[in-house]
Amino acid sequence: MGIKVSDGMTYAPKGKPAPVVKEGEFVFSAVRLDHGHIYGMCNGLTEAGGTLKYVYDPDPKKVEAFVKAFPGVKVARSEEEALGDRETHLIAGAAVTSERCALGLRAMDAGKDYFTDKAPFTTMDQLNSAKAKVAETGKKYMVYYAERLHDEGSLLAGYLIDQGLIGKVVAVNGYGPHRLGAPGRPAWFFEREKYGGILCDIGSHQIEQFLTYTGEEDAHVSHSRIANFSHPDYPELEDYGDCMLTGANGSAGFFRVDWYTPDGLRTWGDGRLTIIGTEGYIEVRKYVDIATDRQGGGHVFLVNGKGEEYMNAVGVTGFPFFGQLILDCLNRTENAMTQAHAFKAAELCLIAQENAERMK
Repeated sequence: MGIKVSDGMTYAPKGKPAPVVKEGEFVFSAVRLDHGHIYGMCNGLTEAGGTLKYVYDPDPKKVEAFVKAFPGVKVARSEEEALGDRETHLIAGAAVTSERCALGLRAMDAGKDYFTDKAPFTTMDQLNSAKAKVAETGKKYMVYYAERLHDEGSLLAGYLIDQGLIGKVVAVNGYGPHRLGAPGRPAWFFEREKYGGILCDIGSHQIEQFLTYTGEEDAHVSHSRIANFSHPDYPELEDYGDCMLTGANGSAGFFRVDWYTPDGLRTWGDGRLTIIGTEGYIEVRKYVDIATDRQGGGHVFLVNGKGEEYMNAVGVTGFPFFGQLILDCLNRTENAMTQAHAFKAAELCLIAQENAERMK
């Protein structure tokens, strides 16, 4: 971690290889490369031992760049060639957000598990159709909630919570600022129907984290707000959003997301978490510790009855989700993430988006 990149769209973390299977035992293919997160998804799967067989996208330039990053991959002549391949266990995709569900339905109909970039849906109808298809086929519809799954500071925080070092978690505050980098973004990124809105999009990370750290299986969106404060040239963009959540068991959540990372910051966003427990609290500074000599990310601060402690998580936790996902697909288990959890996070972000107060 700690990679210096200008924007989150090209952020593709790499870790140490930790294969859970041998070459060829778990085969996957990449279909649709509309968002750069596909690189992080494929990095994680290949580091866990997955074999990347095919890539397909209608844009040859995207395919050419992908092949340079993954030189052993075969270029499929069509989406059907990748989905119909008998060796392929899973389809990984980062389509335009509004098209991710349709790709997942086609993948599951073809007998494949599906791993999509967040946000997995832009409408409740899409979510309901995915639920029905999972029930019909028994296949997985997994989601790349990267701000926890592909961040060692966030993972270390979870381990500290599991060890009981801050008692019972009662509140989670998340902050997800991003650099817009508008000239480098595709046109669909600024079309509300296609990207789903800021709470649906980058807010999905935050809601998934809240559910994970509190152990909540459901929650109520107490209040949410959206705005376009300063981008009149992109009238369908929402450059700010926030949300309050109340868990079914009473825990409190708040998050803020925005597209206001200033150019002076050395990375694409100063993502942070504050997790409050009955016996202490944890702060995670995910990608940067501003105005200090500490380089990179993965900064974790723990305060409890025994004192204060700083830990750097880089190289400590690795990224176990990807190996767990591979084994879940092979063994039909749910250790990486339950299907209910993946869908609940998506549902809550859709509700937050739909019910949001527009400030401007």
